Amino acid sequence: MTNFRWTVVGLLFFAITINYIDRAVMGVLKPMLDTALGWDQKDYGWMVTAFQAAYAVGYVFSGRLLDRLGVRIGFLLLVLFWSLAAMAHAAVATVIGFSVARAALGLAEGGALPAAVKAVTEWFPREQRAFATGLFNAGSQVGAVCCPLVVPLLAAHWGWQGAFVATGAVGLLWLIFWAWLYRSPEKHPYVSASELAYIRKDPPDSTERIPWVSLLCRRQTWAFMAGMMASSPIWWFYIFWVPDFLNKRFGLGLTQSSLPLVVIFFAASFGGIFGGWLSSALIKRGWSVNAARKLVLLACSLCIIPVFATPLVPVAHVWWAVALVAVAAAAHCGYAANLFTLVSDTVPKQAVSSVVGIGGMAGSIAGMIFAQIVSRVLQATQNNYFVPFAIAATTYSLALLLIHLLLPKLEPMTINQLKPAP
Repeated sequence: MTNFRWTVVGLLFFAITINYIDRAVMGVLKPMLDTALGWDQKDYGWMVTAFQAAYAVGYVFSGRLLDRLGVRIGFLLLVLFWSLAAMAHAAVATVIGFSVARAALGLAEGGALPAAVKAVTEWFPREQRAFATGLFNAGSQVGAVCCPLVVPLLAAHWGWQGAFVATGAVGLLWLIFWAWLYRSPEKHPYVSASELAYIRKDPPDSTERIPWVSLLCRRQTWAFMAGMMASSPIWWFYIFWVPDFLNKRFGLGLTQSSLPLVVIFFAASFGGIFGGWLSSALIKRGWSVNAARKLVLLACSLCIIPVFATPLVPVAHVWWAVALVAVAAAAHCGYAANLFTLVSDTVPKQAVSSVVGIGGMAGSIAGMIFAQIVSRVLQATQNNYFVPFAIAATTYSLALLLIHLLLPKLEPMTINQLKPAP
């Protein structure tokens, strides 16, 4: 048997890595851009909002593009568009110009996860899809770690414009390998008959379409939306504002903040792995799915609460602040791993993508609102980060309470419940 499907996972891994680097560049460069372009916190808030609004649209509607054009052409167009949008940041110098560039980037990047999931569905049987998805999604953490390592060096040598151009150009390089190597399994010259038989071993999935209106009437959908609206904005806050916090509170320059940011996002990657493993281990030991998932969600929520004290750390003890954020970021990823698993626990297979899309859109809308709150609070308080970190500390616990009230026993949907009445 050939094993070319793992090469496909490698391509997806690098695409997601590039995706996260391109979106995080502006957050790493924010202290430099504030000085060079005279931004205030409200200006930056509008740029973050523009990205998240477009990301929500791309997340939901990219599926239609992929269904119409196929994964090979659809993903190629998405990466081409977001790479050009990332490079276009170097050609603008106004708030409106950056907002337009961020919106273009978010619109295309919103399709990355749906495209990768669709590619895995094409190339893997059900028994390996979760593992393959975990492998390519690790690129998000690698990208978050690489960005603060690479971008300051690029900016030091070529300026902030060069950093945008160089990181965007990496996506264009990826396109060459994607166009060369990706085909459907049936048409691929590197796939043997035995590997193709393994890929297609499962009975075909149901193609019955379930209307969004039916899904929006179910408690399972709202439980996932609650979790996404509570957690997604906080993750964006860590990506887009923590570099600025380290600069404003502790005086860390562009290169000085690299190691703290690497520590934060490196810890986050382990948190996601451990959180997913822990609930699975509890289930293997005889715990119910309901108890295992919610216990891990509760543990993660409790670990996040101390992050409220981050702005209170004395200036001389920056690593205490880094530790608080690192623990919270790791707990976030553990929380997210179990939150996404709740969908597969409670939603029929043919509705999983739709529910994830609805939740992703809800999380992005909440992120837009939170970005405006953060920017206005920082502007009004002269960069005092206490309120944003206090919100970050509490939303996960509130969301878990709402999830438990909506789904006391993680009851699954049934197909009949989802069909509209005749």
